[in-house]
Amino acid sequence: MRAFLTALAGAVLLSAAPALAKPRLSPEAELTKLIGNRVAGEPVKCITLSNVRSVRIIDRTALVYEQGSTLYVNRPRGGAEHLNQWDTLVTQPFAGRLCRPDIVRLYDSGSRFESGWLSLGDFVPYRRVRQAR
Repeated sequence: MRAFLTALAGAVLLSAAPALAKPRLSPEAELTKLIGNRVAGEPVKCITLSNVRSVRIIDRTALVYEQGSTLYVNRPRGGAEHLNQWDTLVTQPFAGRLCRPDIVRLYDSGSRFESGWLSLGDFVPYRRVRQAR
């Protein structure tokens, strides 16, 4: 009987888990949250990869490259529909820079098969605004 009650309690918890999970943000809402209170600057054609600390994939929307406190948002000119947060990005930069319209290949992290490609657009820098004291 004790085993039955334990199994029943486990089943109840498992069935309640989806109801307790937070709803996932839309890709645009996720990007807006990531940018926060930063302000968009003038788009640039290239970024230097040695200065990039991390890159984040926003599903079907954009790539966000972090350089210090600046975020460079790239909305691909083609292939954005293939973007998936679990993808691995493969680039062939020239002179250590990633530029518009470089091609980025996407590989599924699980299967390790190519899942698509992107043609990069401009990189829009988002910087924090200093507060007046």
